[in-house]
Amino acid sequence: MQSRQLWDIFCTVIDNHGDLGVCWRLTRQLRDAGQRVRLWVDDASALAWMAPTAHQEPGIEVRPWADASQASTLQTLPPADVWVEAFGCEIPEAFMAHFVECAVTTRAQQPTWINLEYLSAEDWVPRMHGLPSPIMSGPTKGWTKKFFYPGFTEGTGGLLRETDLLARQQSFDRAAWRQQHSPHLAPGGLLISLFCYEPAALPQLLAELVGTPHHLLVTPGRPLAAVQQALQGMTEQPNWSALPFTDQNGFDDMLWACDLNFVRGEDSLVRALLAGQPFIWHIYPQDDNAHHAKLEAFLDWIQAPDSLRKAHRVWNGMEAGEWPALGSTALGDLTVCVQAARQRLFQATDLVSQLRLLVV
Repeated sequence: MQSRQLWDIFCTVIDNHGDLGVCWRLTRQLRDAGQRVRLWVDDASALAWMAPTAHQEPGIEVRPWADASQASTLQTLPPADVWVEAFGCEIPEAFMAHFVECAVTTRAQQPTWINLEYLSAEDWVPRMHGLPSPIMSGPTKGWTKKFFYPGFTEGTGGLLRETDLLARQQSFDRAAWRQQHSPHLAPGGLLISLFCYEPAALPQLLAELVGTPHHLLVTPGRPLAAVQQALQGMTEQPNWSALPFTDQNGFDDMLWACDLNFVRGEDSLVRALLAGQPFIWHIYPQDDNAHHAKLEAFLDWIQAPDSLRKAHRVWNGMEAGEWPALGSTALGDLTVCVQAARQRLFQATDLVSQLRLLVV
């Protein structure tokens, strides 16, 4: 494995900036591992708050997606050692054709081509991880991609995890963060963060919090809009406040500081697991309900107690019924469950280390 290689990562922003969040973490961690990275993205606007210094980071180039089809731009670029297609996006044909011609001219081998897939705990993931996918047509006919599946278990690609994460957590001033963001939190009150889509049980959660010493911190965008909508039908309101947009390190701080985190999608699920605090996951909903099996597989892997399974099913609209109260017993069971899962993850090889092993 060469010590310093050039990576092209391709990302299309489909919804909610989750894909970009994962790709930026991957980009940053590859750079920190001594690699050079070009991140091609069709909408980089979220980096303004997600990673404010993205365009000034050494070893990283953030490039507009459209430039990958511009012959004048491509002619100025050295060929990369690795291509990464993130989450089902397709590299522009003009880009492929240009660098195929470069490889033929210089008699170079094809770059290592990786199809980075979505995260799942389902049992088929280890069987698919690392399989080759021959290209049968187009300018790269005869080349081969490799499927790369992130995962929670041995035989998968692992999870993104920075090498200094534990040190950052240990040096984090939790009390100062809580004082800044909830200075009037009552004794015995829980600090709760909310990052979600539009969960069916949100009105029930808000009603449960009314009259309690707990304080709800609501993240911007869809979570804030969902809370504002739900509160319109309530005569009494819980203690809550809205948070501003923050960068990825600031999001980690929130997860570390809160007693209970509601998270959504893929990137924030991983960060909640690594934080080790109790959490409820709002999985990205799919039209064919394929996310139901995906959620159940995750609950199996985390060895969720019945209370946690019930909470997830109701929160995700998979099961009708009353939102289960998150009392001290339920939160205690959840803490034990999450801490055990976190320990397993820190003992596993991280995603970037495994990804680099595929590069030839």
